[in-house]
Amino acid sequence: MSYIRLREYSCLDIFRNVTFDVLAEPTRRRILDLLLERPHPVGELTRRLGLTQPGTSKHLRVLREAGLVRVRIDAQRRWYELRPEPLAEIDAWLSPYRRLWAGSLDALTKHLDTMEDP
Repeated sequence: MSYIRLREYSCLDIFRNVTFDVLAEPTRRRILDLLLERPHPVGELTRRLGLTQPGTSKHLRVLREAGLVRVRIDAQRRWYELRPEPLAEIDAWLSPYRRLWAGSLDALTKHLDTMEDP
């Protein structure tokens, strides 16, 4: 008799996978960049992105379903704003890896400091 061992996934593992999939799309990252400045209505995002309104709405729906943005309805307008909590979770997960980057960047800085200016 053989047993198949299934890997257990935590909710956070699943959340990260979904979030990374969502963030892999460049237009969605651009939307998050714009929302970092301040909340925007759909029409303004559409203009700034150079997309059609249905195209923008599709990306916003994916971001909303992933929990990265929230929508606020104000009369006839839908305002989208960034939800920082999911990004903070990703940031916390990346934290141990920053030590690797920091060491490499420090070594590069030291190397560049030893070089003569042209």
